[in-house]
Amino acid sequence: MRSTLDFGLWTLDFYMSQVTKLLHTRYRVNDLERTVKFYRDVLGLTEVKRHKSPRGSELVFLKTPGSEELIEITCFPGSGPVSVQPDLTHLAFEVESLAGFEKHLAAHGLKFSDGPTTSSSGTTFAFIDAPEGYEIELIQKGKGGS
Repeated sequence: MRSTLDFGLWTLDFYMSQVTKLLHTRYRVNDLERTVKFYRDVLGLTEVKRHKSPRGSELVFLKTPGSEELIEITCFPGSGPVSVQPDLTHLAFEVESLAGFEKHLAAHGLKFSDGPTTSSSGTTFAFIDAPEGYEIELIQKGKGGS
């Protein structure tokens, strides 16, 4: 993309390079199979690709129904153990019904770690903890769609 800056006496033309799309988000884990099983069986994501990187990392790409972006789960033992500090990052997923999802969690021996909480807009959210300590936010949109 070409852009122009006008400084009065001179004009600077340059080409801007901007990102155009979010492709994936990476989370490094200690136990690849346990984490992939959680994302697949508990959250309902689909594994779309798996391979080993040139440096030896095991990579698994997962997709959420209704989204183009992927989640990359990687295990690279050579870089030491993963230790996720509390409240560092989280992934947020929309669900149709938190009450229904809570029953689904119970069937897997899991429960919400926080919530459900309803905001003033009517949107309700809750959290669960994924393997390795990463936090997952689940959002049921309110009647207004916010």
